[in-house]
Amino acid sequence: MDLAEAARVSETVAEKVLQYRRDASGWKICRESNGVSVSWRPSVEFPGNLYRGEGILCATPEEVWDCVKPAAGGLREKWDENVTSFEIIQSITDTLCISRTSTPSAAMKLISPRDFVDLVLVKRYEDGTISSNATHVEHPLCPPKPGFVRGFNHPCGCFCEPLPGLGGWQSLSSGKFLLHSLGTIHQPGAAGSMTIPTAHSKQ
Repeated sequence: MDLAEAARVSETVAEKVLQYRRDASGWKICRESNGVSVSWRPSVEFPGNLYRGEGILCATPEEVWDCVKPAAGGLREKWDENVTSFEIIQSITDTLCISRTSTPSAAMKLISPRDFVDLVLVKRYEDGTISSNATHVEHPLCPPKPGFVRGFNHPCGCFCEPLPGLGGWQSLSSGKFLLHSLGTIHQPGAAGSMTIPTAHSKQ
């Protein structure tokens, strides 16, 4: 994928995920545990639902972002039991890449391991918010692999944002930050699922 096309697609995805974040209408809480709430609402763009997970974390911005940022060999591989590996297929810019994420089998191996190939954009906003924004793409360097069922991600993402009244991250060494995970996943042969990011003091 060339730079111009990748930039166009990724910015469109980022705008879509930001719309999900800002639109508070229609969300219904389906689960709350350990300070994390999970909500859902029907999608108007495809058959299925959107899911949103959110929780407040007391940590430095570096600790929060290091836990959820898309990075090969990063902390998410260590704490997230739904991620077995994350690799960069193509690094387009320092904030834009194509990645492959693999997930383990589930339900006593009745559900095969999955892998997802995504275009991922990391954005930083003036208020200190950092977001990752992703959607499914095909890439010649990452064809379907034996032993994995290729999954499909609709536009999805994660927001780490400072809570109002605490100032920007640039002036903080610690504080409270709101972590959102938004999106939906289509996995052939299985119901959709979503990991809600939490932090160690980084689904």
